[in-house]
Amino acid sequence: MKKDAPKPVHAWLVMMKAMQAVTRYALADLEKSGLGASDFAVLEVLLHKGPLPVNVIGPKVNLTPGSISVAVDRLVAKGLVSRIECPNDRRVRIVALTPRGRGVITPIFRQHVATMDKVFAGLSSDELREFERQLKHIGRQAESLFEQAVAKRRARRARS
Repeated sequence: MKKDAPKPVHAWLVMMKAMQAVTRYALADLEKSGLGASDFAVLEVLLHKGPLPVNVIGPKVNLTPGSISVAVDRLVAKGLVSRIECPNDRRVRIVALTPRGRGVITPIFRQHVATMDKVFAGLSSDELREFERQLKHIGRQAESLFEQAVAKRRARRARS
């Protein structure tokens, strides 16, 4: 008996279920650190990218402008980040790790790396590289389709 051809909708479902399981495992481990997911994400991006404007951090960590402001306020209150006006544009606020913030996120991120190593332990280096390549390909395709849909909506509105 021949199996049915794979269906993209089934691949999407499998990918979503896998992502949910990985996220549950990662968040359970992260809870031990006392950081929430959004605080971890902000600190992690600052650790690896350096100081950034608030409006740049939000999209990198998938937070809305309101949510990123609340997250940064919370991290400032904890002394983990600083927020200063950009000398070139007073409307822009630059967020940076404080020494305390670096001291907090560095070991937490190291543990996160170990957690992800466990999750992906069943894949060889070549399989992991191929998995990343395929995910990037799918992500670029979805982003392109999204941008095309947005452009079509704008064109329809402009005509009306």
